[in-house]
Amino acid sequence: MQEEKNPLLCDIDTGICEIAEDNSTKNAENFDENSKEKSVKIIYFTDPICSSCWGIEPQLRKLKLEYGNDIEIEYRMGGLLKDWSYNSGGISKPSDVAEHWDEVSAHYDMPIDGDIWLENPLHSSYPPSIAFKAAQIQDEKKAQDFLREIKEMVFLQKKNICDWENLAFAAEKCDLNMVKFKEDYENAANLLFQEDLNFARKLGVRGFPTLFFINNEGKSEIMYGVKPYESYEAILKKINPSIKTESYKKDWESLFSKFETMTALEFSVLSGINRSETDAILDQLLADEKIEKFNTKNGSIWTCTKANS
Repeated sequence: MQEEKNPLLCDIDTGICEIAEDNSTKNAENFDENSKEKSVKIIYFTDPICSSCWGIEPQLRKLKLEYGNDIEIEYRMGGLLKDWSYNSGGISKPSDVAEHWDEVSAHYDMPIDGDIWLENPLHSSYPPSIAFKAAQIQDEKKAQDFLREIKEMVFLQKKNICDWENLAFAAEKCDLNMVKFKEDYENAANLLFQEDLNFARKLGVRGFPTLFFINNEGKSEIMYGVKPYESYEAILKKINPSIKTESYKKDWESLFSKFETMTALEFSVLSGINRSETDAILDQLLADEKIEKFNTKNGSIWTCTKANS
C-alpha cells in the first residue's frame, strides 16, 4: 500500500507541497482559461500556509516587474490542509511540522518560524483560503496584498490565520470594506473556494505551487514547484516567443515603493545585488533609519519607514 503523503511536508528537492489526494495531471492543451487582454495568463494554484509558495515569492515578484504588461497572474486556492483527521508519513499532529518548516526556511533562504506549530497551531488552511476569496471579490490587487499580509503573519509572526481577528486585521490593513468582507467570508467566498478546489481537481493539480502558463491561442505549459527565476522566464518565452522584458528601477527606494516589505532574498533577486552583499546593505539602511527590520529566529523581513514611504 502506498504511504499517504502529508501535505505540510514539502519536498525540498522538487519544491512542492503535495496534497494527500492523488490526482493525475491532465493535458492542459487548448486551455479555455486564457487571457484576452494580456499575451500570457498564469493560473497559480497556491495555499496560504504552503511553505514552498512562500519560497516562490521572489520569483513571482520579479515576473510582475519584468513582464507585468504582458502577463496576468490569476490566483487560485488549492486546499492544502483540510483538517488533521489523518495520520501519514509519521505526521499526526501540528507539532510534527515545526522542525520541517525550519528546514524549509533554510533551504529557500526565506524566513519561516516553525514554532507556530508548537505555540499556536492552525487546524486547517481552509479559513484563510476562503478569506482570500472574500478579498478577491472586492479587488484583485487588494486580495494579493491581503494574501501577502497573512503569509507574513503565519510564517514570520507566528499568528494563527484561522482566527477571525487576524484575518480581519489583515483585511483592514489592506483597505478592504470590512462589512462586505465578513459577509462574503461567511457566504459567497465559500462557493468560490469550492470552485477553485473543483478546478484544481479537474486539472489534476497535485501540489503547490503549480503554475499554468497559457497564451492567447490556449496553448499551455505547466511548472511545478519552486525553481530558479530563469526557469519561469524560459517558459514565458516558450509560450510567447515575442514577449519582451521591461526595465524597472532597482534602487532600494524604488523597490520598497513597489513592495512594502521584502526579505533579504527578495531584495537580492529584485535588485540584482549578490545575496552575499544584501544583508550589509539592508543593515546600513536600517542604521540610517531608512528601513525597519522584523526579526525571526530564521531570518528577517524589512519594511520602509513611514518617513521614506
